[in-house]
Amino acid sequence: MALHIADITMFYAPASGGVRTFLEAKADWYRSQPQIRHSMVVPGAVCADEGDIHTLPAPRIPFGNGYRFPTLRQAWTDKLVAIKPDIIEVQDPYVPGWAAIDAGQALGVPVIGYYHSDLPRLVGSRVGHWTDIILDTYIGRLYRRFDRVLVPSHVMAEKLERLRVPNVFVQPLGVDLHLFRHSRKDMRMRQRLGIDPNARLLVFAGRGSHEKNVPLLVKMMPLLGERYRLLLIGSHMPKSYPDNVHVVDHFVPKEELACMLAACDALVHAGDRETFGLVVLEAMAAGLPVIGVDQGAVAELVTPECGKLARAGDAHSFAAAVREVFAGDPVAMGRNGRRRVEATFGWDGVMSGLLGHYAALTNVAVDAAALRETDLPDEEHVRVAATG
Repeated sequence: MALHIADITMFYAPASGGVRTFLEAKADWYRSQPQIRHSMVVPGAVCADEGDIHTLPAPRIPFGNGYRFPTLRQAWTDKLVAIKPDIIEVQDPYVPGWAAIDAGQALGVPVIGYYHSDLPRLVGSRVGHWTDIILDTYIGRLYRRFDRVLVPSHVMAEKLERLRVPNVFVQPLGVDLHLFRHSRKDMRMRQRLGIDPNARLLVFAGRGSHEKNVPLLVKMMPLLGERYRLLLIGSHMPKSYPDNVHVVDHFVPKEELACMLAACDALVHAGDRETFGLVVLEAMAAGLPVIGVDQGAVAELVTPECGKLARAGDAHSFAAAVREVFAGDPVAMGRNGRRRVEATFGWDGVMSGLLGHYAALTNVAVDAAALRETDLPDEEHVRVAATG
């Protein structure tokens, strides 16, 4: 028996982050499964059906990096009802979430809510925490309606459990182990950016939004001195920075990012409100040690074998953690990080976990037939074996 899965979200823009990466990975993986059909309902400029990707018109969010905000709940409900999935998975807590609940009731199918971001904390960091109670009430009311709730980290599970949301399960996201690996290293990147080839090159990649605490990384660099360099990759990065900071101030496609990460020596991540930390996994897959903070989901990903944790908001503590990594064996830490990602966060394992959730709600078990993601090209096996 085939299983038809429908994903619905507003988080699907040309330069969007983790949710789109997740959905595209799902689509790619499910195409290798003859027992699965996968559909997506996402916002766009016009109403269109391209294969199993369905777009519905939604207005652009001003200064929103291409995101669109759905407003017509009934149109989204009708589209889901028309495509008749066996199970619906929602990737955001806005209009698509309520439309999915309506469609699930109309079709008599289960609906899963995936809670990716801590909405109250995110909004509170921008406009003040007077909104916390209102938004917590809203999130609790919505997510109690789902048949099952998935979260990417224990931090998020604890949050929803405090809001008395039942049936919460930790289901991590994953990383493309073929794309992000050490052998993607671009040996010419430092020369193009004017970075000393012998410098200890730190990197952060992502949007320079408030919760990422990028200014703390910039503040750290004078403490480390000229032997260290920091490469910031992504939009909305600081406009003022010291001489040992280099900025690529635009969205970088994943293929290019993989090459850039692999050419660096360590990832630094000062965000203390992360709900998962996809770039951390990408860096670990590329063989980099990670220096993060002791709060949020990053602290769940970075073990002592593959990196260090610093005190949140403390540039001196962060600089000390960086020095400690390089005083030890950063290459060995990078290898350990790669092994950790292979063991836990490859898409093959993630998708198998998702199928378990679907089977529990639909009683339809899929015999997955995908190639394992850890079947890497020969040179990667050789590198891991030789350095292990």
